[in-house]
Formats: sequence, C-alpha cells, structure tokens
Amino acid sequence: MDNNFWVLGAVQAIKALTYVYDIFTFPVYLLLQRPWEKRKASRRIKAKAVTKDENSVIYRNVDPIGTMHSTLVAQKIETLEAMLKWVANLHKDKKCLGTRQILAEEDEVQPNGRVFKKYKMGDYRWKSYTEVEKIATSFSRGLKELGLTVRKNVVIFAETREEWMIAAHACFKQNLTVVTIYATLGDEAIVHGINETEVDTVITSHDLLPKFKKLLQKIPEVKTIIYMEDQLKQADVNGYKDGVRLLPYQEIIKVGNTSNAPTISPNSDDTAIIMYTSGSTGVPKGVLLSHKNAIATLKAYCDVVVIKDDDIFMGFLPLAHVFELLSESVCLLNGVPIGYSSPLTMIDSSSKIQKGCKGDASVLHPTCLTAVPLILDRISKGINEKVKRSGPFRQAIFKFAYEYKSKWTKRGYDTPVFDKVIFAAAKQVLGGRVRLILCGGAPLSPETHMQVKLCLCVTVTQGYGLTETCSCATVMDPYDRSTGRVGAPTTVCDIRLENWEEAGYRVTDTPNPRGEILIGGDNISAGYYKLPDKTREDFFEKDGKRWFRTGDIGEVYPDGVIKIIDRKKDLVKLQFGEYVSLGKVESELKTCPLVENICIYGDASKNYTVALVVPSQNHLQDLANSHGITVSSFEELCNNPQVEKAVLQELVEYSKKCNLQKFEVPGAVKLVTETWSPDMGLVTAAFKLKRKAVQERYQHEINRMYAS
Repeated sequence: MDNNFWVLGAVQAIKALTYVYDIFTFPVYLLLQRPWEKRKASRRIKAKAVTKDENSVIYRNVDPIGTMHSTLVAQKIETLEAMLKWVANLHKDKKCLGTRQILAEEDEVQPNGRVFKKYKMGDYRWKSYTEVEKIATSFSRGLKELGLTVRKNVVIFAETREEWMIAAHACFKQNLTVVTIYATLGDEAIVHGINETEVDTVITSHDLLPKFKKLLQKIPEVKTIIYMEDQLKQADVNGYKDGVRLLPYQEIIKVGNTSNAPTISPNSDDTAIIMYTSGSTGVPKGVLLSHKNAIATLKAYCDVVVIKDDDIFMGFLPLAHVFELLSESVCLLNGVPIGYSSPLTMIDSSSKIQKGCKGDASVLHPTCLTAVPLILDRISKGINEKVKRSGPFRQAIFKFAYEYKSKWTKRGYDTPVFDKVIFAAAKQVLGGRVRLILCGGAPLSPETHMQVKLCLCVTVTQGYGLTETCSCATVMDPYDRSTGRVGAPTTVCDIRLENWEEAGYRVTDTPNPRGEILIGGDNISAGYYKLPDKTREDFFEKDGKRWFRTGDIGEVYPDGVIKIIDRKKDLVKLQFGEYVSLGKVESELKTCPLVENICIYGDASKNYTVALVVPSQNHLQDLANSHGITVSSFEELCNNPQVEKAVLQELVEYSKKCNLQKFEVPGAVKLVTETWSPDMGLVTAAFKLKRKAVQERYQHEINRMYAS
C-alpha cells in the first residue's frame, strides 16, 4: 500500500512538472513546429472520384508525378535491366549492397546447460553500384555459357541476401524469367512451382541445398543447381541424383568473367518474374509480372516515399515477395545502400547472435525497413511485455508518457524531450536511426500502428497491393497522421469500387462509398501462369486499361483515402442471417496480449463462431496463476478446460473493448500448442492465414467446440 502511494505521488509530481514545462515551452513549440501545417497536410485531398454511377465509382490520385518518376519517363527506362544499368552509371562507387561478415560459429552454453550455436560477427562488407552491375553481367554471361537461352524460366529458391538480387538481375540481362519461390514453402508447393514452370536450372543457397536430395526425384526436368556459398562451411555435394550438376555461385561468375557472350535486353512487355503466391487458398498460383508492371510500381513508390541523403535500408523480408523486391528496387534507384539481415541475426537478442556481439541493426543503423503486420504486432507485444516486467513505478511513468505523447502527436506536435528520455531505449533496438517503416502484406491494426509509431519514434507508412497488382494499389501519404487506413490510389493506377449487393456494400452508402475494390493500370499482371480460366475470372480489359478484381471490400473517405473493411472470402453468414467478417474479428483479437495467432471459424448452420488460438506462453501462464491453476507443461496448460474457459472469458472482455458485435464474439475456444509457420503450410510467407488448411488440420477440434 505504501509502495503504491509512493508511486502515485511520484507520478503526480512528474505530471505537475510536465504541466509547468508545457506552459513555458508551448509558445516556442508552436512557432518552431507549426502544428497547423501538419494538420492541414494530413487532411488534404489525396484522390478524387473521376466517374460515378449507381453501381461503381473510380478514384484517381490528384498529385503531380515526382522527379524520379518523370526522370524514368524522360530516360525511357522501361525494364529492370535498363534500370540497373542506368543507376550503376548514376551512382558508380556509392555503397549498393552490403552483407555482414560471419567470423565464426561457436558453441554457447546456456544457464540451463543446453548448448546453442551462435555467430561471432564482424562488420558489413559493401559492393558499389559499379561492382553489382559488373557481377550481374558476369553471372549472366556464366548462365549463357551454361546454355540457358532467352525466354526460359529460372527458379530462385533462396533466403533474402545480396546474391538473390544479383542473380535476378543477371537473369534479366539475358531476358530470362525469374520464378520466385518462398524459402519457407512446403515441399509440395516447391515441387509444384518447379514442375509447372518446366525449369531445368534452380538457383538456391547453401542452407536450402540439402532439401534437393529428396526433391530431385520429384522434379525430373532439373539438370543444374547453382548454390550460393556459406561464409564458413563448404557445401556437401554428395548424395544427389545422378546427372544433375551442382555448381557454386562464384563459379558461374568466374566463368562469366572470361566470357564475351552477348547479353539480351528484354522488352517492357516481356515477363520479368513468375511469382508464386503462397495464397490463402489452394495450391500456389504463378503470377506473371512484366518489366512494365515492375517499373510502373517503382514510379508510384518513388512518388510517395520521401528519400533522404543519409538513408540506409535493412533488407530481411523475403525477396520472393514482390513488396520487398520492389521496395529494395526503390533503394537502388535512389542510391540508398541496402544492408541484408535475417530474423536470426537482426537485433542484439536474436537467436544466432553470440553474447557480447551486436545484432545487424546495431551495426548497420538503418533508417528504413519494410515489415508485415505480424512483425509489428510482435514488436508491440514485446514493448508491452518489457513494460509489464519493469515494476509499478516504470509502468506508471511509461503509461503517462505514452498518453502524453499520443495527445500532443494528435494535435500535430513532436515531443523531443520525452523521445529522448522515455522512448530512446525502444528506438535503440533497431539501431537508433530508423525513421520510416513501410508496412504491407495484410491489414495493420490501428493500436499496433500507433504504438510502434509512438514508442519507436518512427513514421509507419501503410500500403495496400497484391502480387497480381505488382504490390501496388495505395500508399499512405507521408503527411497522413491517421491509422487504420491504407492510403489513396497511387499515381500509376485507378481504384474502382463496385457494389457487392449480397453483403449490402454499395457505392451509394453514407457517409462513405463502399464496395469491392478493383485496380486498373500499368501495374496489373497479365494473369496467372497456365491458368487461363482463373485469369479470365479475375482480370479484364476496359477503357484501354487492365483491371484486377481483388475480392477485398473498401470504404473511401472524403479525402480519397481507402480503408479495407472486409474480404469476400472471409465473410460467413450465420444461422440467423448475420454476416461475420472473419478477418476483421481476427485482426481485432490478434492485438490481445494473450493471443499470438488466431483463426476464427463460422459454421453457417450455427449462431456463433469458434476460435483456434495460438496463445502467448508467458501470458497464458500468468492467466493460469491468477486463477490458481498449476500444471507442469505448456501442453497441459493448453488442454486444461479451466484455462480454456478463462481464455474465452478474456477474449469476450477484449471483444467488448474492440466494439465487436455480440454475434462476432467467439462462443468457444481451442488452445493450440504449435506455432503456425509458412513451412507448416498454415500461413503464407507474409503470415496471412491459410484458412482452409487451418480448418482441415483442426477439423476434429472445430467439431468438438460446436458439439460442446
């Protein structure tokens, strides 16, 4: 009691001091920070309706194109191959791609006696723009010497690293099509992508090479595997199928260094990439992306992202995802160095970083990076965990500081003193200099958006796009201070809303038009590889534009900014006729501290939904303790009916805070002990739920929940 009284008194004293500080500094901040300008910039009109009728409305960006966009047009840069050639000439000796040295791998004994292998790491080693262009040219000539001909498909199946980017550009220099397959896909999906595209050459990495000992029996066309070497270990090339060549990446460059084989420039309509989307339904589909599609997206991104002279980008999301590939290509265009990282080595506490050694972010000090909502949700929960463990006084200080900063930020002010004193430690986790996080791949909850923005002192820019639209549709304006919205249409495409009568979404709705989102422009894919029927179903030509039906439902605000409010495939009609948007409920409940991941299921013959929950181990333990439940393992905890009941109650309470309707709140819950990962086939590489796969895996549990 005395302790609480002391904490309360100390916080009240700090609040009083802050109040006095605000009174004295307010006129200075008002003049220096000019908050009215920020508020005006945030409210400005970003897009307008250009045509409208009872069934549809088309929105178009109102901004003029930017300097880089107009330069690309003037220079007639129409392919990714021409782009690299041009930037190499433009930026010459400037740092381009960087990889961190791994000096040794050593055993580290943990307090519990277990031994983990950890990296002792050095500095980043950089290649200049001139070197990257030269190596890509040599690699392309090496491929030519191997007998790879024009308009042939080559698979790149590797983790994100500089060799991935160089290999892709080498393929573009011979007008070869790069087939991208996520490094985290299951064997069945990998085999499907390789066989469907009829490739005979696969470019992979040292770590993924052993997979092919088993896979080669199922991919008869593959005759050559090129593998990117490991910094420390030699690759074991024994035990592979006879008649298949295994060649080191450096060997291809060596062959190309002495070759005079010509390069073959692609045209803008040539297919640059067949990108396999590990879609949320069925087998992966290969999306055909031309050089024209990619350049259109680059123009759009350059128009909206503010680049600074001292920017450094940290690349770690899969390059097999079009969002990361195009974001890094924006860096190449603007002379921003890209330092590569991985979740295993990114921060000081990452699993492969040796004690006393710094993580990649602390060495690179990046200013920009891309993220998917799942990563930002984890950062947000990590901050909450740390605060929770910091004791009552620090908790109270953090709560006050967070509310204080939130209040002034909404009014258009910065809070430099609080940023330095309270939030500096959180900012240091990513190296201390990050100013911009670009987020895409799935909807980001407003709570996570705000917390990451305030605690890491960064701008979080959300965008919306699909592989089929070359990752481009909308991007938030740099000055937009709202959350929960995905920005206005970009400068290279139109957004069309169409009525979806079945669920009652119409463009005549008030206060804002609502409907299915269709995207039209130069960024739209030619369709799906070898799937003509599916292509005809989802794509069409109208008024000289190519259009794609997204299946997403949007709402457009008066400033032309779009909010994703639903998805056709995620909508379930319950027994009494209520529609439940499963994705919406999941995105709300995913922000609950207890929830690591969640899948909501709705049976049309029942009047409630059920939830499969991957719980946060620490929070679940705390919940069990608070209810006086003691069990020996996490598995027992998840299977305990009392714990299940307590979790359901927590979700019901949390649903009220999120303003969910009664029929949207799950009526039963099943706790799942396994973490859903892409290699299990239950989530995509961007960590979106594969709803059908989750349902099939847990059908027995779903039946049990409804039966009970």
